[in-house]
Parts: sequence; C-alpha cells; structure tokens
Amino acid sequence: MSKTELVAKYNVAAPRYTSYPTVPFWENEAFGTEEWKKRIYETFMQSAEEGISIYVHLPFCESLCTYCGCNTRITKNHAVETPYIERLLKEWEMYSVILGQHDIRIREIHFGGGTPTFFDPSNLQRLVMGLLEGATIVDDASFSFEAHPANTQKEHLQVLYDLGFKRLSLGIQDFDEHVQYLINRHQTVEDVERVMNEAREIGYTSINFDLIYGLPLQTQHTVRDTIEKSLAMSPDRISFYSYAHVPWIKPGQRRFTEHDLPVGEEKLALYVLGKQMIEAEGYKDVGMDHFAKEDDELFVASKEGRLHRNFMGYADRYTPLLIGLGVSSISDAWTAFAQNVKTVEKYYELIDAGELPVVKGHLLTAEDVVLRRYILDMMCKGKVTLLRDFQWNNVILERLQALESDGLVEIKDENILVTTIGKSFLRNICMAFDQRLQLSKEQEQLFSQAI
Repeated sequence: MSKTELVAKYNVAAPRYTSYPTVPFWENEAFGTEEWKKRIYETFMQSAEEGISIYVHLPFCESLCTYCGCNTRITKNHAVETPYIERLLKEWEMYSVILGQHDIRIREIHFGGGTPTFFDPSNLQRLVMGLLEGATIVDDASFSFEAHPANTQKEHLQVLYDLGFKRLSLGIQDFDEHVQYLINRHQTVEDVERVMNEAREIGYTSINFDLIYGLPLQTQHTVRDTIEKSLAMSPDRISFYSYAHVPWIKPGQRRFTEHDLPVGEEKLALYVLGKQMIEAEGYKDVGMDHFAKEDDELFVASKEGRLHRNFMGYADRYTPLLIGLGVSSISDAWTAFAQNVKTVEKYYELIDAGELPVVKGHLLTAEDVVLRRYILDMMCKGKVTLLRDFQWNNVILERLQALESDGLVEIKDENILVTTIGKSFLRNICMAFDQRLQLSKEQEQLFSQAI
C-alpha cells in the first residue's frame, strides 16, 4: 500500500495513549476517594524504595496560545502566585498524611502548565522547598520544568538548578512569524538562544525543544526553517508533536480555521521532513514524536528497555506512584488513576475544606492492567508479547491482521513487532489493543486525528 493510501486509511481520531484506559473511558461511577487513598498507600508501601514521582500543574499564562490543549488560566495578575502555591503545599501535605508520614523518597519532580516560568523565582523556590521538606531525594532523581523562552529569566534557571533541577523543556512550536501570530505564541530565536546559553552555563544537563507540526500556515519551507534553527542550537532532546485540533474541547483553537491547517498527506509530509532532518543530525527516534542524542538518558533508557510513558509523555524512568498536584493534574497508582478538578476556584474550595481536590478517576481491573502493559510495551519498546490465555488475545490478533497486511506490524506467534513504517502509525496500532475504545462508538468526538 502506498504512503498516500496508508494516510487516507489511518488518519482517524485516535488517543495519544499516555494512559490506559484513556481518560474518556474511565469508569467514574465505581471510583471513590477512600478507595483511591487505599490504592495510593498500597502502591507506596510496595515500592517505597523506588521512590515516587510528583507532577505539579502551574496553570497561569499571561496570554492564550491558540494551539494549546492544556488546562490554563489567563491573567497578568501575579498576585495569584502565592495563594496557589499555598494550596499546592496543603494538597501535598494531605498526600503525605495518606502515605503515613513514612520516609518519602522522591525520584522525580516535573513542573508543567500553563507556564511554570509565569511564577517568580522566589515563589518557585518556596514551592520546591515545601515539597522536599522532610523527604529524601534518591540518588538518580530527575527534576525538570517547562519554560516559555520569552519570559524565562536567568534567576529562574539558577534558583531551580540550585534545588536540583537539571532538565529543562522549552516550548518553541514554530519560529515562523506568521505561524506564531496565528497561534499567539511569540518568542524569537534570540530568546531561545539566550535561555539555552544561560542554562548550559549554569549546568543543566538535558534541554528539550518542543516543536509542533500541523499548525496553521505551516509549509515544508517553514518547518524546514524552524528545524534548521533548532538544530543549530543543538538541544539534547526534541519533541516533534502532531498538532491536536480539538476546537470542540478547546474553543481557543479558533483564531484560525480548518482551511489554514495542513492535513492528511500534506501534514504527514511535514513530519517526514522534520524526522529526516532531525535524524540526519544524529538524533535517535525514541518512541512516538521524541528524538534524543545518543548520550541523553531518554535514548539510553530506550536502548536498555527502561523507557516509560505517562501523562507527561515519555520518561527515562518508571515509578509505580505518580502524585499530581494542582488543578487538572492526574495521579497514577498503577492500578488506579485520579484527576483533580479543573477550575482554580473549585480547587481552592476543596483544599480549604481539607479534601482531596479529585473530581474523577478509574480503578483498573485485572483486564485493564494487562491491556495497559500491552499498550505501554508497544509505545515504549515497539513490541508486545501476548500473555498466555489472556481472554482478548485472539480478538487483538484479529484486529492486527489488517495492520500486518499493510506492513505496519509483524506477527510471530505471540510476538507483535512494529515495523519501520509502522512507527508513524503507533497510535493506530495501539487502538487494536484498546478494548474499551473498540466497544465505544464515540471516539470521533473525543480525540484528535492520528496524523
């Protein structure tokens, strides 16, 4: 089958598989806060030596990026910083109590948003020190944060580095001024170069660039220019994402229309061009949309079979317990998920009442756990070994027949391997393992297009 035919066939609505089950298919009715607390404690006690991960959602931005699918609060009023940090630390205190005040070993912290660098460096310092108070930092801990190049100060970099942060992710998306205008995202090459130089001078060991293909008005010429400028700065990692156009979920994605967007084969050509350019510079393909230098921990983890995928994307380490703090954050106890409320006001209300700000969740069944492992293995290792006698194996193999015929996977007994071509269709391949999605007819309005 030709590339054009593959794109036409597989350009369907598909999850990104940062979890299984995906959020729209959580069984919230069966979820309860008390059971969630129990699952957290059990997972913590079973894996205390491995340490835990903490994700902190910092939602504030001074302006709305119209491509953004994240939970944000737009304001120029920086007086919001202190009350939000106070609630974050209260929420963390609640989780510390649930964990029984045992020795909490922290292996990973990640600040996302929103714009974490919206916050004053002194407030970020207060937040980190509050999270670390009384805890133990494991030897191979990884602390990272996302930053907007246009507002990241050297003080941000220095304060967080002094607290153990060694990794930085810069949201660039595209350097073309016309594309930046439509997505309302403004930063220059000089902004990025300044932050890069300052971070390296301070001692950051891994710097990631977030780039997006499929944005309005993007062409092969503009994508080539953006990637050339990015490669010239030699980041350690590059995330090259597909733009997720979901205006029915995110109304802010309306500064442009569908007519401005490259779609189908045109969009795939942007990805192929970018991938070729990135790999030609020596970066290695790591899972879906991620590339890393050979000495970067992400590639090393991939090579050694340690790559993991969670709600933050790909990670070079796995901890069974991930605690999400802040509005809309998602926590993962391996056998259970929980998501916080999505508005700042409701978050404050629940925290001030001494309640976990959880709005929904899912308790994984034994079947869910097996399917979650299958999907994780496909996303992280490019191969799956079916468990003997699992009830859905035959159904999965039947669904995979068409993908095998199209050259996306190879099936050898109980082993399913992704092909080189199939790496561009990982989301489609994982859909064959997604029993909850297959039983639903609603995916068209729940997810963005696979390509």
